[in-house]
Amino acid sequence: MIIAKFVAVILIGYLLGSIPFGVIIGRRSAKVDVRQIGSGKTGATNVLRVAGKKAAALVLILDLLKGLLAVVFAGLIFGEDYLMVGSSGLWWLARSAQVSAALAAIAGHKWPIFLRFRGGRGVATFFGGLFALCPPVALFGGEVLILGASLTRYASLGSIAGAVGAYAILVPLTIINGFPIEYLVYTLIGAIFIIVVHRDNIVRLISGTERKIGEKVEVGGSLPSTNP
Repeated sequence: MIIAKFVAVILIGYLLGSIPFGVIIGRRSAKVDVRQIGSGKTGATNVLRVAGKKAAALVLILDLLKGLLAVVFAGLIFGEDYLMVGSSGLWWLARSAQVSAALAAIAGHKWPIFLRFRGGRGVATFFGGLFALCPPVALFGGEVLILGASLTRYASLGSIAGAVGAYAILVPLTIINGFPIEYLVYTLIGAIFIIVVHRDNIVRLISGTERKIGEKVEVGGSLPSTNP
């Protein structure tokens, strides 16, 4: 029964992550396929370049919700087990399920089944899951992200700094304050993932060719005839 529930939360998380909000909103607001323009990614940063602030803000919120809802649904599915294992000190089962669901949502955003496994970088979805798991750490990491991106005007640099910052602050909180080890594992995997998927950005940052936030790109042509 526990295995079936783990499979369910991972599947739900992945399917939630796979919902291509960036493509949907890009098509509706700017009549373009964001995968064909700019970085080719489906996240809010690329939507901002081609569809404007309102569309990007909406994509950001919805991508955050993908990670958050994955954790919430995992909690609901494991609701009875929370109570059952809580008395025996095995809360880690339910927490592990929530972490697994959040990671699955990030994977779904990066490799969405609805877009032939070509999606975004998963930063917003990572923070959405982290907010559901551990709000104070998510807020700290989010502040680092915003500060880094605002000062440098590079979303990629801010994203990496935010994810690493979330992990860095959670290390002492786990050791000293007894925060769940599962949350530390989540932020570690998430930070490594975000660094890896930004490796092309890192190369451009070093060479000085990375696009800055809000930098417009050429929007030409019409929507492709095939559906995502």
